[in-house]
Amino acid sequence: MDEGAEADQFWFNPTTRQVERGRLSPWTDRMGPYPTREAAEQALAGAQDRSAAWDDADRRWNEG
Repeated sequence: MDEGAEADQFWFNPTTRQVERGRLSPWTDRMGPYPTREAAEQALAGAQDRSAAWDDADRRWNEG
């Protein structure tokens, strides 16, 4: 991906809890890329939902 295309991407920084346009923070502080600011704003909630679903699946598997 060229630099111009990356500048049009959005990233969520879980440390600052801010959306950033382009790769402003180190990779350790970035989630993404996302095509829109709104998608990046929902990044943490989406990750938490997936994690909870995986935890639930693990519980069912272990009970089974």
